[in-house]
Amino acid sequence: MATPTEPPREPPPPPPRRTRIVLAEVGPRRTRADRTRAELTQQTRVGEALVRGLVRAQLTLAVRMALVVVIGLGGLPLLFAIAPSVGATKLFGIHLPWLLLGLGSFPFLVAVGWAYVHLAERNEQDFTDLVQRPER
Repeated sequence: MATPTEPPREPPPPPPRRTRIVLAEVGPRRTRADRTRAELTQQTRVGEALVRGLVRAQLTLAVRMALVVVIGLGGLPLLFAIAPSVGATKLFGIHLPWLLLGLGSFPFLVAVGWAYVHLAERNEQDFTDLVQRPER
């Protein structure tokens, strides 16, 4: 039994090239925000100054919040040392220093932390608004 031989197959034709149809060629409009973003990404002097301003604002906020914590919590032992009668005061049978430092410090720290996050996000939003502000 002889098997019939098939003629060699031709490769399929290449697919037709895609044609791009454009209704109107519109050149990119460079706005102030685009220039500012470019200065940030290319790390020019202006971009560095903008980022340095954001970092300075965040650092100032962090130092202020640290001072609030140091004065708020660090002032309590000082108060109890200066006015021993305040330190000897009992509330619900527990000395006031234990209540303030043991229980009162946690809500205080949570409030300071929440305020820091809120204000830091506002600094970042102000920076973003500055960068994305359209040209006037």
